[in-house]
Amino acid sequence: MTTVLEKIARHLVSRTSFSATATERAEDAIVDTIGCMIAGMNDAAPRSVAAAFLDEINENGASLVFTGGRASRSIAALINGTAAHCLDFDDNFHPARAHASAALVPALLSVATSSDEFSGHMLVRAYLAGLEAQTSIGFGVIPSHYNRGWHGTSTIGCIGAAAGVAVFLGLDEAQIANAMSLATSMASGPKGQFGTGAKPFHAGIAARNAVEAALLAQSGLGGRLDILERPQGFLDLFGGDEATGWADLSWNEKHIIETRGLVAKLHPCCASTHRAIDAALDLQNEYGFSIEDIKRIDTKVGRSAVDNLAYPNPSDEMQARFSMQYCLTVALSNGNLSLRDFTPQAAKRPELRVHMAKINMTSYSAEEERGVERLPHKVDIVLNDGRTLSTERLHAHGSIAAPLTNDQKLTKFEDCLRWAGFEKSGISYSKLKSIFAEKSIKQLLDTIFEDRDKA
Repeated sequence: MTTVLEKIARHLVSRTSFSATATERAEDAIVDTIGCMIAGMNDAAPRSVAAAFLDEINENGASLVFTGGRASRSIAALINGTAAHCLDFDDNFHPARAHASAALVPALLSVATSSDEFSGHMLVRAYLAGLEAQTSIGFGVIPSHYNRGWHGTSTIGCIGAAAGVAVFLGLDEAQIANAMSLATSMASGPKGQFGTGAKPFHAGIAARNAVEAALLAQSGLGGRLDILERPQGFLDLFGGDEATGWADLSWNEKHIIETRGLVAKLHPCCASTHRAIDAALDLQNEYGFSIEDIKRIDTKVGRSAVDNLAYPNPSDEMQARFSMQYCLTVALSNGNLSLRDFTPQAAKRPELRVHMAKINMTSYSAEEERGVERLPHKVDIVLNDGRTLSTERLHAHGSIAAPLTNDQKLTKFEDCLRWAGFEKSGISYSKLKSIFAEKSIKQLLDTIFEDRDKA
């Protein structure tokens, strides 16, 4: 009998061509993630990870490390994955409830920058394979797995990224299945770590584990191929009370990136705040009120969003990213949110606290959410003049229902460069987009980052 992992691996091997839309969206996601990795390179979390392995980083290492130097593929993936996720500006992927690209792109780039044999075309195919693998794993356990408290980025993301790396390495169907099996034994990451440096580290360990699982499978190590569905397997231990399993797993002719897509973030904070932020800004743009005109704000969001947003009175920038009260107050004060709003000093601004106290957050009930994939986030704003303004959003900016414009993509990338202090370096959006036409990703990225280090 064919196991779930074998079924997934067979599908990944069989899908060898992709539409222009799928290819373009994959390229956008990869460049967006590289921008987030650059922006995050000076953050405390990746710097701490790099410092822990300083004796393994030098000029002669196999793979490019975004914080500087080169290291083994595993260490490069660990550091770069942490950098990709530390500012919470990287994309979201609903089918896996994961920051899919923050696990997948650093893992693939650690391999791509270790040898001249990996082309831009190969990178796109491996990325799309890894994304579809994350979808397939998530199919059997989402949202129950996430609601139970597991961080999908470091659990589902790890397993799916292992498949992507295995495809990138040219492994066969059996080896791809074994890579996912081994990654299942590495999957970890409780959501209780949100608001700390351990949260972006989850993306780092997912990327590292994905690389190591694929390399181990390539060398002949394997695990049980029924580990997802068997007793004491992934579904049994990680699934949660309402997980459905994979009996009905199937794939469309179109890739998931076309039908569901990723959500490229417009705001550098937890995605659980984004629909409420966008809804509130919709009202502000329509009615022209200021933060001072507001008497009270009531938000209604999903249960998992309430769990994620655990800091109504944040004490630092990490907690601020997971505070509905902080993020909504800043958005309505400034008309937007930017990376500069998430520094230790910005998070402690006393003038914001009086407005944060006006914001209430409630969630849908378990019964309301049961059997419904997605419910809108609702915002009611009561003004001092007595008016109550209400709206809701089912999709945030950056989703395929409300995609970022080309100008927004470029502006975000340039903001990431400025945040890292590299706006005058040799890095540019157009240069990174050109990697997909290259026969050697390594040569181009080495040149780009050598120019950066000389700037």
